[in-house]
Amino acid sequence: MSTTIGVIGSGQMGGGIAQVAAVSGSSVIVYDAFPGAIEKCKGVHKKSLGKFVEKGKMTQADADAALARVRYVSTLEELKGSNWVIEAIVEDAKVKKDLFAKLAAMFPADDVVLATNTSSISITEIATAAGTSAHRVVGMHFFNPVPLMQLVEVIPGLQTSKDVVERTVALATKMGKTPLKANDRAGFISNRVLMPMINEAFYAWMEGVAEPEAIDGIMKLGCNFPMGPLRLADFIGLDTCVHIMNVLAEGLNNDRYRACPLLKQLVTAGRLGDKSGRGVFEYPAK
Repeated sequence: MSTTIGVIGSGQMGGGIAQVAAVSGSSVIVYDAFPGAIEKCKGVHKKSLGKFVEKGKMTQADADAALARVRYVSTLEELKGSNWVIEAIVEDAKVKKDLFAKLAAMFPADDVVLATNTSSISITEIATAAGTSAHRVVGMHFFNPVPLMQLVEVIPGLQTSKDVVERTVALATKMGKTPLKANDRAGFISNRVLMPMINEAFYAWMEGVAEPEAIDGIMKLGCNFPMGPLRLADFIGLDTCVHIMNVLAEGLNNDRYRACPLLKQLVTAGRLGDKSGRGVFEYPAK
């Protein structure tokens, strides 16, 4: 049976997931609740695939075929033709749980996998909302920008079946990604290691150890990072960083993961990073 992937959320993550799924040959249905988001996603797909064609990484025929495999819809009900669902909405446990309760009812068939792209929230917690379908819920954490980043963290919840994990690994591989498994602990692996490093960079800045340009420069030149931790925080979104640090602190029951006061202060001031035009650094074009 061919895979039809329903993607919920058409932003950077959801749109990217939909693109790589379509390029890999799957039929895709993309849904977003926000007005205008779907039209924006269409434009991003066309532009992104066009760049791959320009760089000689795919043919125009292949790009056109990928676009033809994507259907953009405006209601959740229109996802019903899917036999695999990937959620990529706001990183909020209550919102995700509300959605998974609906999905479990919408997709009662036992072979439909319900995946979440959460970057830090417990898969076991999200799965509780799916009731008797908890064994079908799995973490499928992609990385931004999805078309370029190789990794997919595969995270089973306490009730996730072995079959669902194996199928998730196989699908991620088909999508051209490298799936690596992590256990269901706050932040999984990527954010449990990355976020404290970013947070420590903010502490170094707040305590006057060095200025942002020097902090990032030292980490890039000394540790061979492609992007400094403060620049990366702006790219991720400072509000998202604070949220993930809170999830880590609560999930691991340890205050050492709490967000740096300066990081929280920047968020309070509306300096969220790339998306607001200013975070640690300024982005006049945005």
